[in-house]
Amino acid sequence: MPTELPTEPPTGRLSRARILAAAIDLVEREGADAVSMRRIASELGVGVMSLYNHVPNKDALLDGVAETVLSGVEFTDDPGAHWTDRVRMQARAFRQIAHHYPRCTMLVVSRQLHSHAGLLPVERALATLRGAGFGGEDAVRALRMFIAFIVGSLLREVGVTPTFAPVHAGTLKAEEVDPALFPEVSALAPLLDSCDHEAEFEFGLELLIQAIGVHAGRGEGAR
Repeated sequence: MPTELPTEPPTGRLSRARILAAAIDLVEREGADAVSMRRIASELGVGVMSLYNHVPNKDALLDGVAETVLSGVEFTDDPGAHWTDRVRMQARAFRQIAHHYPRCTMLVVSRQLHSHAGLLPVERALATLRGAGFGGEDAVRALRMFIAFIVGSLLREVGVTPTFAPVHAGTLKAEEVDPALFPEVSALAPLLDSCDHEAEFEFGLELLIQAIGVHAGRGEGAR
């Protein structure tokens, strides 16, 4: 289970932690577009100017939301494990936080975070790949590929678009598809209309790990 994020009581002394907790709650309820300094002040029942003593602007507020959520990811690691197992643990840990904070997770992947919380998972992933013998360029490329896969999986799984609006896929019925024009779609309609998200994620993760392992074995990126 991911680490529980710090929360503040609904009333009491104003603090940065309390402001971020209110912002996280608002993002999960209504999306990031609903966040403004005035709205957060209203949620907390305080004057908007009082927020600026703790958060300088909306952009910093959203960065704080992303960093707080990311700090709740439990990146369990075993330095003695094979690099493929370490990559699996890191990828699964990030995916797990999305189940608890799906809309805030989209903030995490859409913002450049240079804080300790933002850089720690990047450092761990790169250290894992470099320790496996990958050169610097290939380690960065592999990291970006894993991020692209994880983000794509999350967008589909949690049903959140880049504008943070929930989406729901329609039902694809075989009888609605012309088998003469689309024979494969017609035949596979039941599979296309259903998705075991965990199985899909594990399937894609294994393909990526195996492909990178083959690449490393050819001596193009790793010893």
